[in-house]
Amino acid sequence: MAKRVSVDGWLFTVALLLVFIGLVMVFSASAVIAKERYGSGYTFLLRQLAWSVAGVVAMAVAMKVDYRRYKNPAAVFLLLGTTMVMLISVFFLDRTHNTHRWIHWGGFSLQPSELAKPALILFLAYFLESRTKSMNDLRTTLLPAVIPTLVFLGLIILEPDLGTAIACAAITICMLFVGGLDLRYLGYAFGASLLPLYFLIFHVAYRRDRILAFLDPYSDPQGRGFHIIQSLIAVSTGGITGLGLMEGKQKLFYLPEPHTDFIFAVTAEELGLVGSLLIVVLFAIFLWRGIRTALRTQDMFGRFLVVGITSMVVVQAFINISVVLGLMPTKGIPLPFISYGGSSLFVTLACVGVLLNISKQAD
Repeated sequence: MAKRVSVDGWLFTVALLLVFIGLVMVFSASAVIAKERYGSGYTFLLRQLAWSVAGVVAMAVAMKVDYRRYKNPAAVFLLLGTTMVMLISVFFLDRTHNTHRWIHWGGFSLQPSELAKPALILFLAYFLESRTKSMNDLRTTLLPAVIPTLVFLGLIILEPDLGTAIACAAITICMLFVGGLDLRYLGYAFGASLLPLYFLIFHVAYRRDRILAFLDPYSDPQGRGFHIIQSLIAVSTGGITGLGLMEGKQKLFYLPEPHTDFIFAVTAEELGLVGSLLIVVLFAIFLWRGIRTALRTQDMFGRFLVVGITSMVVVQAFINISVVLGLMPTKGIPLPFISYGGSSLFVTLACVGVLLNISKQAD
């Protein structure tokens, strides 16, 4: 019998704090660029605020809906199929920034690869729930679970968006591991991925440049190493307490899209080590409460959902912060809740709503 009568207050508070920090930092990082491009410094802030409100509403609704209602083949495969159609449809639309990642409709845009994450999480939770005792059976469990993931990964890579594909793969690995997958299968998967990754990275010029920039950014400081060097300058300039909100310099056309992938660098420059650590601590609390909820949830469907949603948020945060600090090659992964981007923010908040509903019913 469920004992909890209220949602996890820690998770709820952390999510709202991160959204608030995101709104502040999006405005700080984008005001100059927005003024230059659109004539108003508030353009990106107002868009992000609209998505934040929509996302919080979606979170509130998801908090009220019993998560077990999603354990329905019609819902699972409708979401999976719709996402598949959207991932395919982007290739028939106009390119944006030399990629096929967005569906534009009027002033609205949607990135289907963001929807791919919850679609995979829901499918895997539904499929694996009753197969934990046969998790290592290649024919009945592993292949049927992995094939939809591989199809999604292939479509996302073709957009091209290797970073999001890696994030989806990481989510899948976390869910399979929690389900009891033998580590040797993870080793086989890693070995099998080396050759495709080699061709995807070293035979694609801009990805190869990112690896070379990661290894030695100062070998080409005005070329491939420019972005990571500017990021490191921003982080180091901030010191302990930062230069002050709105006072950062690297966002002034040095950092690429400072309100999206490199927003953590702007945060480090303006709010310093104190502000940066606050964000890291908030994500650490999110991870702690996610793990706690997973351990307290006896229902395997709910546990898989918790693991998938928690790993979706934490893995992306880890990758984004690592890239900004020069610990990983540059990837187009947003910082959850904080980076500018409506699709990512809305989907993440809706998923957190599901997570909060599960926490309310955890034993």
